[in-house]
Amino acid sequence: MLRKVLTVLCLMAVVCIVITFSVSAQTIRLKYAHMHTPESVCGRQAEMLAKLIEKKTGGAVKVEIYPASQLGNLQEMAEMVSTGAIAIHHNTMAAIGSLCEPFAAFDTPYLYKSVDHLLKATDPYSSPIMQELNQELIKTRDVRVLYTFYFGTRHLTCNKPIYKPEDLKGVKIRSIPFPIYTAAVEGLGATAVPIDWAEVPTALATGIVSGQENPVEIILSAKLYEVQKYLMLTGHIMGAEVVVFNEETWQKLPSSIQEKIMEAAREVSAAATKMMLEAEAQAIQTLKEKGMTVIGPEAGLDVEAFRKSVTKVIQERFGEKFGKIYEVIGKIDP
Repeated sequence: MLRKVLTVLCLMAVVCIVITFSVSAQTIRLKYAHMHTPESVCGRQAEMLAKLIEKKTGGAVKVEIYPASQLGNLQEMAEMVSTGAIAIHHNTMAAIGSLCEPFAAFDTPYLYKSVDHLLKATDPYSSPIMQELNQELIKTRDVRVLYTFYFGTRHLTCNKPIYKPEDLKGVKIRSIPFPIYTAAVEGLGATAVPIDWAEVPTALATGIVSGQENPVEIILSAKLYEVQKYLMLTGHIMGAEVVVFNEETWQKLPSSIQEKIMEAAREVSAAATKMMLEAEAQAIQTLKEKGMTVIGPEAGLDVEAFRKSVTKVIQERFGEKFGKIYEVIGKIDP
């Protein structure tokens, strides 16, 4: 009888060991979808995050990357991370503003004094205003900000030279399909045509629009120099890209895994910002070599006229709505 009991106990122990091993060996797979090309800084930082998470978790978590709008357009991917169809996503602040409107304020033209000022204002762990909005995003849309990084400073491209807002009268310029970007393009003096990023090269090549606006690294990595002749250094939006995580998925992860993902996030945030700054420094020269004519203040570009024109439109449309956020950001030590 004792032998039978011991045998049963041994078998139970073996079963428990097998079950424990199966659970611990099970790989957690997370989908990360975004709109950028794999070779862009945004695409490269996504790959860097995936590799770091896998390394730090000892292979327990694998991140599957879906770049270049494979899973949907800007709005669709923002909604997908909210519903949990994907776990991770990066986008502009204005796009996340489609989930929680105040986030769009972070993409306001001519708002920041420097890249450091931008990063201090948008850091989800040290910026009081970002911490507050992050809690609202979690509560209302089941999405949390994982980290941010410098996305670049946006400039205008066109198929003709532009020097002042009046030169853009009646000219159709692509805008990101979110209100603050539409206002920015109209503030520059143009007719804004909202078009999803995946459709931009075709829209430029076919003449649906005559220009667009983006950071120089994106202009280069997307090869927009093939369909645009002129680059105007308007510097109208200094932006941070925001990487977000589905909250329900996050809460299901063990705390030890969460800690490792946050470690990876902090490292990638710093590395991506460094990569973007370095890429920007080289991109303008490369675009010149690719045949683009670059027009800056020394060539007659009236940046102050663009600043005044854009600021006027932004204040009219968003001053009352986002005024308190602007005030808080303005008081952050740059």
